[in-house]
Amino acid sequence: MSKPVAIVTGAGSGIGKAVGEHLHSKGYKVVIADLNAQTGSAAAAALGPSATFIQTDVSSYASNARLLKQAYEWGGNRLDFFHANAGVDDRQLLYAGADAEELDDEGLLKPLDTKTMAVNLEAVIQSLWLFKYYVRRSKEAGGGKGKFVATSSAAGLYYMTTNPQYTASKYGVVGLIRAAGPVFVKENITVNCICPGFIPTNLCPPQILDVWPKEHITPLSTALKAIDAFLGDDAMTGQAVELSQENIYFRGHVEWVNESQKWIGTESLHIWDEAYAKIPEKKGY
Repeated sequence: MSKPVAIVTGAGSGIGKAVGEHLHSKGYKVVIADLNAQTGSAAAAALGPSATFIQTDVSSYASNARLLKQAYEWGGNRLDFFHANAGVDDRQLLYAGADAEELDDEGLLKPLDTKTMAVNLEAVIQSLWLFKYYVRRSKEAGGGKGKFVATSSAAGLYYMTTNPQYTASKYGVVGLIRAAGPVFVKENITVNCICPGFIPTNLCPPQILDVWPKEHITPLSTALKAIDAFLGDDAMTGQAVELSQENIYFRGHVEWVNESQKWIGTESLHIWDEAYAKIPEKKGY
């Protein structure tokens, strides 16, 4: 039987690099995906022949689709694990001053740069869409079960005023895994996310690292604890796991405000199912 195959995006450094190394130590063949060819190729080379580097811009669907296809073929026509980890902070500040308010040729205000949403949320959704396709086609090679993990953030549970788009995208990731996880598990694909506290990565400006109190730093080893929890339970799905200091916390959604909202959230689903069954583009749920 062939080895299980994992893809980790943003794996040239930080959380992604640590997860790639960890999966490799667990017997996975690992695809290191990163936009930075220098750090990505170095990370893959350090792992040896059971790893490969594929340069990827996750904000491009075509690039993302090529990543999964190439990884699937390199791994012997199977994919088992995908960590959608690549992320960026706000590329343009929503609160920017008047000097950033540029007009186009029609005198219309130019749009805000939303690359953050494309990388942090849209790419996660598309990656899950692609991952499902290849997991379904991995059975003959010994696969057919998939584990999908996304990197959200503590900002996806609380908020980060300095980066409102980042906050919105990370909230979106948490919502995605909570909604999709209970459905995907029906075909042996679990969907979970991690919500790290402050882990020093390339996203963090050095000016912040220089003054950040050490007691409020979460080590990379805490992220690996969450990964091990996902690896060890084929039924665990739809979970948002907060990482803070040395500990992991399984965070549920907010409490139902009343019985009506609880009924809508838990008991009304069959009504949606029946309605969607009559709508052609909704079939397949």
